[in-house]
Amino acid sequence: MTTRTAASAARATVYGYPRQGPNRELKKAVEGYWKGRVTADTLHRTAAELRRSTWRRLAEAGVHEVPTGDFSYYDHVLDTTVALGAIPERHRAAVEADALDGYFAMARGTQHVAPLEMTKWFDTNYHYLVPELGPDTVFTADSAKQVAELTEALALGLTARPVLVGPVTYLLLAKPAPGVAADFAPITLLDRLLPVYAEILADLRAAGAEWVQLDEPALVQDRTPAKLNAAERAYRDLGTSADRPKLLVASYFDRLGEALPVLAKAPVEGLALDFTQSAAANLEALAAVGGLPGKRLVAGVVNGRNIWVNDLSASLTTLGTLLGLADRVDVAASCSLLHVPLDAAAERDIEPQILRWLAFARQKTAEIVTLAKGLAQGTGTITAELAANRADLASRGGSPITRDPAVRSRAAAVTDADARRSQPYAERAAAQRAHLDLPLLPTTTIGSFPQTGELRAARAGLRAGRIDTAGYEQRVRAEIQEVVSFQEKAGIDVLVHGEPERGDMVQYFAEQLTGYLATRHGWVQSYGTRYVRPPILAGDISRPEPMTVRWTTYAQSLTARPVKGMLTGPVTMLAWSFVRDDQPLGETARQVALALRDEVNDLEAAGTSVIQVDEPALRETLPLRAADRAAYLAWATAAFRLTTSGVRPDTQIHTHMCYAEFGDIVQAIDDLDADVISLEAARSHMQVARELAAHGYPREAGPGVYDIHSPRVPSAEEAAELLRTGLGAIPAERLWVNPDCGLKTRGWPETRASLENLVDAARTVRAELPGA
Repeated sequence: MTTRTAASAARATVYGYPRQGPNRELKKAVEGYWKGRVTADTLHRTAAELRRSTWRRLAEAGVHEVPTGDFSYYDHVLDTTVALGAIPERHRAAVEADALDGYFAMARGTQHVAPLEMTKWFDTNYHYLVPELGPDTVFTADSAKQVAELTEALALGLTARPVLVGPVTYLLLAKPAPGVAADFAPITLLDRLLPVYAEILADLRAAGAEWVQLDEPALVQDRTPAKLNAAERAYRDLGTSADRPKLLVASYFDRLGEALPVLAKAPVEGLALDFTQSAAANLEALAAVGGLPGKRLVAGVVNGRNIWVNDLSASLTTLGTLLGLADRVDVAASCSLLHVPLDAAAERDIEPQILRWLAFARQKTAEIVTLAKGLAQGTGTITAELAANRADLASRGGSPITRDPAVRSRAAAVTDADARRSQPYAERAAAQRAHLDLPLLPTTTIGSFPQTGELRAARAGLRAGRIDTAGYEQRVRAEIQEVVSFQEKAGIDVLVHGEPERGDMVQYFAEQLTGYLATRHGWVQSYGTRYVRPPILAGDISRPEPMTVRWTTYAQSLTARPVKGMLTGPVTMLAWSFVRDDQPLGETARQVALALRDEVNDLEAAGTSVIQVDEPALRETLPLRAADRAAYLAWATAAFRLTTSGVRPDTQIHTHMCYAEFGDIVQAIDDLDADVISLEAARSHMQVARELAAHGYPREAGPGVYDIHSPRVPSAEEAAELLRTGLGAIPAERLWVNPDCGLKTRGWPETRASLENLVDAARTVRAELPGA
């Protein structure tokens, strides 16, 4: 096909879309079902209406081909597990008794059955449920959900493309099931899995699918020849199946690299590539393999993970280059729009000048449609859009909001010495033990306590003007009193104030730092029904005044036990925000670190002896390619040390991480030079403790013994058994006892029972120690 013909065939599409609805209707319906206030039929009707509304809006905006199957009640990887019949044995009875309740049991667990492990989806803040597989796993096809949602879209008269997690990515994301040898490789199940995918594809073709999208983001990571061979075999087999729709294999989040030649030669009809972060690399690789003659290329030229307006002219240049490399070039975002909020137009509190710089899912859809129109019909048909876009980009580039000379001068003056503690760890540890006088196996929590309905109502009332600041602060003080009192009675050793004043661990700080913007409706799914509103990092960062000192000091006044000061670290402040794209991330991290350093020093001056700086996103933000990791880890760990290195030796610095594969960053955890680290470990059965031991980690650690992302209450004996496992890797003098994560999403009854069991477990195991 000629370049002109390829251009005229260009269409707009998206890989996926936010699921929650404009007012988080899905979250409310699902949580209502869990509480018994919403029936299953009502939940299904709400979900169906949200799907129809999304598809209609996409079609009306000009999207030629809408995605189906990307909608989920909880997680699309869990949906894939169900579609493949890979139900863990412990959940089979629940699934067979009631498919919906069994589905949620796999996601959340029950009082008697543990859920699937949960971890981050590549380098995003979205969490997926990890498949559990073993040599005895039997796959069976269940295409009901995919077929039903395709049928819904086709009934509306739409062109629809089902979306599934691809077989290679599914197996590479999986882990050995409990009881299976740790060295079992799920990818060895590929030949058993492919016929099941073929059956699902055949069902979708019979239901009317012309194309099916198979997502293979795992192939943008470094892969061994054996795993590349597995990808080649997978798409050779699926591609040569007689009874199938056309196949679009989608990659995103990074360059496809050595997997590109494999997929380019595969007997599939289309590839989707990321041309935002990885434009140059993917362009070069495409040219090196001779392009994709006879195939469809879906070009992800609109950033699906950030919220800044697209540079339409630059994207058109990229698209023009691609026209000669494929039979047909379509326009899309770089990945599913699941990772951005729904609609920037809903943000009434952001200045109109700044709002022009932002593009959420609906605005990105409009950009995709505009680019497809310009590609297919010529730029003369989008002159007004191009002119407005140039004005928006110029407005941001020239705005004084983005640059503060004083901040830049301070950041430029930072030296290596500023990011080092004054004494080595061994000396600090002795000073801290003498100062804090804690028992062996000290107990603590991660920071937040349940956000009660009364507290949320007070916060909403303050925003709406229904209560004044004094009334709101009275409510906060009452919550802190309750939290401190409970912890003392329960016997916890190092207390927290419970963070009742914080709606979100990043947004709370962003609202008090210059350079950040907060949204009112910018919700993004983190996991299940947990949604967050990432703030927007728009300019240079500074701290006008203390942010946490008053509430921490008040909590400390209520008890003689140490109360931790609680901060969110610089890397997580970036990772869980929408970051600026006009300067290197390391420069932004240094600015944030200096602002947080001021807060750490003020907490210490106010008498706080234990300060926790959370970095749960350190692993999440790790680049997907090994070649890019050293540079990232250098600035990330330096930013943490810059935040924490200005304190006295007897001030104990904690950090916290959760729901990630920590084995990849144990050296970086060491390089943080924190005195104590707490990590998620309950669902993974203390895997991280073993990884720390294998590394020779020399400091104190608290691998979690209580999974807070499940409503179940762990027994004291269950927590004690995990603690004993932890002692097999970490000596008692360096082992802490704590939950996996903060308790904000839990209710008070389960929190009380779980923490009381945690303390009982610590006392039991402490009594078992030699010399107890």
